[in-house]
Amino acid sequence: MWQEIYADLHIHIGRTYKGRAVKITGSKNLTLTNILETATSRKGLDLIGIIDCHSPEVIEEVEHLLLEQKATELAEGGIRYKKTTLILGTEIEIYDANCHGPIHVLCYIPTLTKMKQFSNWLRLHQKNIHLSTQRTRCDGHTLQQKVHELGGLFIPAHVFTPFKSLFGRGVKSSLTEVFDPNLIDGIELGLSSDTMMVKGISELAPYSFVTNSDAHSLGKLAREYQKIQVQDVNFEELRKALHKMEGRQIIANYGLNPLLGKYHETVCANCGEQLIEEGHSRCPHCGKEQLIKGVAKRIVELTDNPQLEISRPPYIHQVPLDFIPGIGAKTIEKMLDAFGTEMNILHEASFEELKSVIPEKLAVLIDLSRKGQIAITGGGGGVYGKIDMN
Repeated sequence: MWQEIYADLHIHIGRTYKGRAVKITGSKNLTLTNILETATSRKGLDLIGIIDCHSPEVIEEVEHLLLEQKATELAEGGIRYKKTTLILGTEIEIYDANCHGPIHVLCYIPTLTKMKQFSNWLRLHQKNIHLSTQRTRCDGHTLQQKVHELGGLFIPAHVFTPFKSLFGRGVKSSLTEVFDPNLIDGIELGLSSDTMMVKGISELAPYSFVTNSDAHSLGKLAREYQKIQVQDVNFEELRKALHKMEGRQIIANYGLNPLLGKYHETVCANCGEQLIEEGHSRCPHCGKEQLIKGVAKRIVELTDNPQLEISRPPYIHQVPLDFIPGIGAKTIEKMLDAFGTEMNILHEASFEELKSVIPEKLAVLIDLSRKGQIAITGGGGGVYGKIDMN
């Protein structure tokens, strides 16, 4: 029987259950158990990818959950916690001789035993196995082959952002400069781009696009996610969906309007001014050569076939609840009490139902944001865009 599930496949761990730092910039309460509980009881996510599961103390916490029978390992891959399935993953930084800059990639491993093997292998290639997103002393092809040897999935992360990404800094024009295209299982777009923006890049045509939160705090879970058609919620069903096998597929991507992304427009790092006009090597405002190239400009550079027509799922611009002015923690709690989870608020609750719980002006904003009709001022240079209330 077909199921339509919600999935966010890029979530960091801030601290282990013993208090050890994993993602330095992550929130201290962003622990494995807190993520699982938030995903299942507040967000309404059916499938999550936690991408710091190589860290030994994170592996230890998974083992404790299994031993205490609070979670179950699935035969088809993944860990089931209440209503949510955890996919074990890790984010890795590559910077080999073929790279023009560091590249972040996501590696997902089907079982805890194989994740232990992967962690032990990474220990030989990284300085600190306990931390997130460490640089790995091997080339891209070697890493891909190791992941697939373990039955895993390999997805380049936030591929257009100016720093530490495949197209933002890693390659001049093609992913084949560093990776085997046949060992890529999907492409993560990142917060400053969407499907329509990148439709003219022909070498991305074979791959499914994923949209994920890259959450560094519990509140940011599911700021981007996807709806997937599967027959069960496990690792193998995810693999089939990414490769559009046997009816499994991603049926919708939900993400920020790219204008809200913090790297959408080109910005001067010195004075913070946005540069909309093309052709500048120096900032016309302060004269400094400190321009951070925006995702929009980089995508134009990479587009080689603007007329390319590829059938893809709809990309639905959606503003997270905590981005909307006037909606704070108390309002979100009131809606959660009424509707159960954020997925229910965003997808199931009608406008009439919303305004019976919260002020009508806030219900209007939520409804407009769900329809992609809310006005936005673009972001760039590391600063998020803003909802325009004027």
